[in-house]
Amino acid sequence: MSSLRSRQTFRLGPAVEWLLAASFLACLGALGALIVREVRAAPLPALGAPVARLLSSSVPSAVPSRAVSVAMLPLRDGKELKVGDSVESVATTLGRAAEVGRQEVDRGAYGERLTRFYEYSGARFILVFEPFQEKAEARLAGIYLP
Repeated sequence: MSSLRSRQTFRLGPAVEWLLAASFLACLGALGALIVREVRAAPLPALGAPVARLLSSSVPSAVPSRAVSVAMLPLRDGKELKVGDSVESVATTLGRAAEVGRQEVDRGAYGERLTRFYEYSGARFILVFEPFQEKAEARLAGIYLP
């Protein structure tokens, strides 16, 4: 009887080892598939208007420290402002009546930087205009929500 029992144990031992090895390899394969999926799904940095925002040297001192920077500002009346818009385009979109408060001028990376405060259609925001390269016209370099 004892020899029969030892044979059964002897036969089950390698089967259990093979089962454990196969499940270990299956787990490794699943982990590898998850890693590959995450690497492939990693978002690429967006190109376009946000790149223009990166050219701005720093946040002007007139902008409150808790202000949030956005690349595009949709307005209630269907109009929108985007980083990279020209000063004339912003003036046409908002009109001079939207300007409120003070206007500050300081030195940016490529020339004069202008910070203006606006209130339009119930929204308050701050726009920063500066050139993106030397001897270029100023463009909308930053949109901040206080």
